Amino acid sequence: MVRMTASQARKDLAETLNQVMYRGERVVLHRRGKDLAAIVPLADLELVEALEDRLDVDSARKALKKGGKNIPLAKIKAELGL
Repeated sequence: MVRMTASQARKDLAETLNQVMYRGERVVLHRRGKDLAAIVPLADLELVEALEDRLDVDSARKALKKGGKNIPLAKIKAELGL
């Protein structure tokens, strides 16, 4: 994993993106020694999102097994004023 300052990434954005896209590197951006964000390959992001989706489904299934109620979408929208 590569670390660089946000200003360095801004200055060398094309090269930073090339590192991520073509070499599959993950770049952590920091400012004043504090990590701010990361630039990751799209495949990594897609994997994280798939894992989050799976965890959400697993949580929903567990809630339903514990007696969770099915609430109609229309009712939820009405309660939220949507």
